[in-house]
This record gives sequence, C-alpha cells and structure tokens, in this order.
Amino acid sequence: MANFKGHALPGTFFLLYGFWLTVKHTLRHNWRTSKPNGRQTVPPFSKKMDYIEGGFTILASFVGIIAEQFVVDGPHARLYDTEHKAWVKLMNWQHGTMYLFFGISGMTLVTSTKSKLVPPGVDRLALALALFVEGFLFYYHVHSRPPLDAHIHSLLLVAVFGGSASTMLEVFVRDNIVLELLGACLFILQGSWFYQIGFVLYPLNGIEWDLEMHDNIMFVTMCFCWHLAVALLLVACTSSVVWFTVKRFSGRSQDIEIGMRNTSSKTSCQKALLEESDEE
Repeated sequence: MANFKGHALPGTFFLLYGFWLTVKHTLRHNWRTSKPNGRQTVPPFSKKMDYIEGGFTILASFVGIIAEQFVVDGPHARLYDTEHKAWVKLMNWQHGTMYLFFGISGMTLVTSTKSKLVPPGVDRLALALALFVEGFLFYYHVHSRPPLDAHIHSLLLVAVFGGSASTMLEVFVRDNIVLELLGACLFILQGSWFYQIGFVLYPLNGIEWDLEMHDNIMFVTMCFCWHLAVALLLVACTSSVVWFTVKRFSGRSQDIEIGMRNTSSKTSCQKALLEESDEE
C-alpha cells in the first residue's frame, strides 16, 4: 500500500519477529550451554516455539496479502485491466508476493519441526529465500522515483540482503549464537526502517520532505546508521535480560531441588533411627 499504513504493517511484523528470534535463540543457547558437553536433544519448549513462530509467520503473511489486495484502493485480485490495457496496482502485488514467500517460510518451519524426514536447515533456507525475494522485489521497486525515495528504499536492501546472507549461513553453520542474533538484529533494523520510510514519504504531521534535496539523502543515510545502532542495542539488552532471567530462575529451581533432597535424606535418616530404636 502506497501510504504510511502500508509500511507500518511490514514494519510491525519484522520488529516483532526480530524480538521473537532474539528471545528464542537466547533461550536455546542457554539450553545448549547449560551443561559442559552441551545438550543434543531438543527440549519440548523449543518445538513449541517453532510451532508458534511458524503459525505467526503464516498468519501475518495471510493478513498482509489480504490487506494488500482488498484495501479500498487495492487491486482486489485483479492483475491486468483488459479494458484500459494496463497493470493494476503492481506495487500491491509486489508486496503480496513478498508476504507469500514469508508464508512459505512459515509452512516450511512447521513442516520441518513436525517431520524428521525434512533435512536440517531447510527452514533456514526457506527464510533466506524469502528475504532474498523481498530484496529482489524492492531492488526493482524504486526505479524512476525521486532521489530520496529511491535512496531510502535502497538502504532497506542492506538489511534485507544482509539478513538473507546471515540466514543462509545458518543452513551450514548450525547453532551459532552470533549468526542467530545477527539475523534477529537485521530483522529489527528492517522493521524500524520500514517505519522510517513511512514517516519520510508519508509524514503524519503533513510536512513533506524535499525528495530532491541532497542534504536529506545525507541525513537519511546517517539515520540508517542510528537505526542499526539502536537495533544492536535492543538485541543486546533483550538477550541479556532473557539470559539473566533464565539463570536466576534456574538457580532458584536448583536450590529448591537441593533443599528437597536434603529434606528427603533427613527424613530417611530419622526413619532409620526410629527403626533401630524399635528393634532395641
């Protein structure tokens, strides 16, 4: 959708997805490193998280496709107008295609989690492909546009193709927390930058940006770096909070377990003493 809401919708999806990946990968890393030799089996909560992630991705993709097609000024499932001999709202169709591949990624994740017949890494491959398709579409999305419009969309490609590359590496380098958090960071960067594009091209205060001014291009480039810094900070803070929370609760559970063992051992000793006294 060529308006602020059309950019806020994918922005919200990518922001939520980035934070979700940060929490999920931090929990899994804690699980893997909680024993000296690491854990080979996948915990039950991990599969549940994959099901939730896959379901959310499928649902969000479906909502995105419906929103792009059936808004008031949308194409309403019409690709070509034979009467006027013109394509109908190709921008909406491109956005819908982007959502389609993320939906495929969600279905792949659910399938790979459910079935052991699916080779490991296929879910990451599907996500990397979805990101590549997104970047590929946006690369040809900004031709013949004003300089600032084209530039602000081209900066988005840095996050998109970077995320695709890091996710593709996860296919071959499994359970690498650095790669996993990098991917989460780039999703958050994508989400915040979608909002930034919306604010620049469709300002809510009504004050339009000069799309031809070079200073605006310089500022937007600098602003992208700020978004990256904030995304890194958010990932670091979120993963730290999750890590310390898990450590704190796991420490409490260990104390409770030790206390229960001590109590049971004392009870056993008391029973043994009573039995000996009865025999005497």
